Amino acid sequence: MAIHHIQTPLTPEAVSGLSTGDEVLLSGTIYTARDQAHSRLCVLLDKGEALPIDLKGTIIYFAGPTPTPPGKAVGSVGPTTSGRMDAFSPKLIRAGLKGMIGKGSRSPEVIEAMKSNGAVYFAATGGAGALIAQRVKSSTCVAYQELGPEAIYKMEVQDFPLVVAIDSKGENLYIRGPEEYRKQT
Repeated sequence: MAIHHIQTPLTPEAVSGLSTGDEVLLSGTIYTARDQAHSRLCVLLDKGEALPIDLKGTIIYFAGPTPTPPGKAVGSVGPTTSGRMDAFSPKLIRAGLKGMIGKGSRSPEVIEAMKSNGAVYFAATGGAGALIAQRVKSSTCVAYQELGPEAIYKMEVQDFPLVVAIDSKGENLYIRGPEEYRKQT
């Protein structure tokens, strides 16, 4: 396993150079979006309309930030369970999305879309939203403000700590990890 320092936007070379279990320190622009925002993005894609964000090389963090305390860039911003976005993710991946950040495994359909389109899924540590927020340098609502924490926020991050949970070849840490553990016991 390697530690990678990666800058957004994600390039095909950066994605293909990642392997399941690799540690990543991510810097650059990411966007937050949860269920309702994902649904709205997919409706726009279905209608052939422009999206409020450019998906090419983009990473979406499945998170809804809490209110921002004075003097901070963002409130706590921990990952949401990714399975809630599984119905939407394949369409967004086909539209150019290169990375997703969340917690928990993904459906076979999402993994197949990742393999076919060269995307990667990162895991962020659940329960560490206040610590993760320290890596966010700025946060601005860019779409669907009426959704509150479920709106789309553009965040600038520096050395945002992640683990490659599912790589672009479909290798899955949520399967491999327990298998390796069983071999050791």
